Amino acid sequence: MPEIKLMTTEEMEDIRVDKVLSDFNDSFSRSYIQKCIDEGRLFVNGKKTKASYKLKEGDEIFLDLPEMIELSIEPENIPIEIVYEDNDVCIVNKPRGMVVHPSAGHYSQTLVNALLWHLKGRLSGINGILRPGIVHRIDKDTSGLLIICKNDSSHNAIASQLKEHTCNRIYHALVHGNIKEDIGTINKPLGRSANDRKKMDIVPNGKEAITHYRVLERFNGYTYVECKLETGRTHQIRVHMKSIGHPLMGDPVYSTLKTPVKLSGQMLHAKTIGFKSPTSGETLSFDSELPDDFQKALNYLRNNCSF
Repeated sequence: MPEIKLMTTEEMEDIRVDKVLSDFNDSFSRSYIQKCIDEGRLFVNGKKTKASYKLKEGDEIFLDLPEMIELSIEPENIPIEIVYEDNDVCIVNKPRGMVVHPSAGHYSQTLVNALLWHLKGRLSGINGILRPGIVHRIDKDTSGLLIICKNDSSHNAIASQLKEHTCNRIYHALVHGNIKEDIGTINKPLGRSANDRKKMDIVPNGKEAITHYRVLERFNGYTYVECKLETGRTHQIRVHMKSIGHPLMGDPVYSTLKTPVKLSGQMLHAKTIGFKSPTSGETLSFDSELPDDFQKALNYLRNNCSF
């Protein structure tokens, strides 16, 4: 039976239980958590509790999640690069242009369709029929490494590591402008844009979002940078880099600047990922090569935009 167990800390005191539960794992939306609570699945200190309950330090939270529904998304024989696989997880190098999971009106040609084929349906069911195995995501036009969970136990373990910021997630990006400092940290809260709900923005009461960056190479008008995520919010690197005046090259949503080469999306690649094995506790770490379009853009800058 899938479930979430959580002990309230001092930082959670006086916060609604539904907010704490949805923040605990980015894979769960607040509306999904509230739906589970409305069905009578939430218990605090052994007593059935409402979503509006404000927590006290030391409260024991138990949320009984629904059983996995039989998958209705069709497996598709789409080639994918599986970097690593064991009984609990697999690591996939997602190509640019591939959507991670199905959504309304888009039920095929996604990474999930491919995973259902290659892993024969051996995927965690916590996130329901549209997102089996998916514990974290990257955008359609962002390439790189993703952890896929093959059972609910590993899903909960990886979700906890993501929540506790113990996963090592490093991205490489090409941005507009010259970043002057060699290293830096962006600590700005993120939330939905008030003007466009499809966009994220820096908002005062948003979720905590922290990105550490390091300059790898400078060009005339552009910078090659490494970004290490401390948190993993939607569009975090894209919005954070824009907020300091350095939007990503090729970003169709957060930049209107022209690029010297034709690009198919933002130049952002999830290059490195590290975490503890859910079963052995061993630290696993994986690295990936830059995709061809990213490497071509980088080579162009080296050959034509050097100082």
